[in-house]
Amino acid sequence: MNLATYQRMMVGIPRTIKNAAGFTWTSMKHGIGRSITIEAHTTPNVNSLKFHPGQPVFLNGTRDFPTSRAAASSPLAAAIFRIHGISNVFFGADFVTVTKTDSLPWENVKPAITDAITEFFTSGEPIVVDEGETYSEIDEDKSEVVMMIKEILDARIRPSVQDDGGDVALVSFDPDSGVVAVRLQGACASCSSSKATLKDMVENMLMHYIPEVKEVIAIENPEAAAAAAAKEAPGGKAAAGRGPGGGSYVTPAR
Repeated sequence: MNLATYQRMMVGIPRTIKNAAGFTWTSMKHGIGRSITIEAHTTPNVNSLKFHPGQPVFLNGTRDFPTSRAAASSPLAAAIFRIHGISNVFFGADFVTVTKTDSLPWENVKPAITDAITEFFTSGEPIVVDEGETYSEIDEDKSEVVMMIKEILDARIRPSVQDDGGDVALVSFDPDSGVVAVRLQGACASCSSSKATLKDMVENMLMHYIPEVKEVIAIENPEAAAAAAAKEAPGGKAAAGRGPGGGSYVTPAR
């Protein structure tokens, strides 16, 4: 064993291997038996990466943390948001999607994100400390059309979107106008191709299978919108702290 290998084992210096799928980061904490391998993969959103820790992350569906205030309900999300330049954290079944601000290079934040994930999964802490909120206004709606919308989203749309590091949450259906409202989460929330995803994938498929659906629209996350508006207001970050409360958002498992 050479000196560099020994230092990585005992101190936790990350090692990177670049490959076609993205990057594999190996971070070792406090010697043998405390290691975790994290793979980071690109998404269609250049500002979002999927981090795979090689173990389950969130098994009750998906969970979206659109602001640092929402992240207070998760030790891991809170730790990632403490890194400068992070704008969104999203949990899937076996991955964590992290979205950064547009101007910040990945090499400035990726090692810190990897360290935060490594430290969390070696800490034994719970992934979340509350049940979170749900986006949907129609959880109790058992109409045939709503059930069909949910079925198509779960079976044909959400798996593909989750592969890209995000999710689609059903918010509402208006039977009079035929309008379905959804929220895009994770990497999809700020992706430049999100409009294409909404129209080409979600709207076209729902309209094809369900004649009652006439249009699909995206509803912006209310807390993220309030935080963005507050930052643009006089006072900047100080004003953002006075925005509405709210937590992270859960989309149930398929």
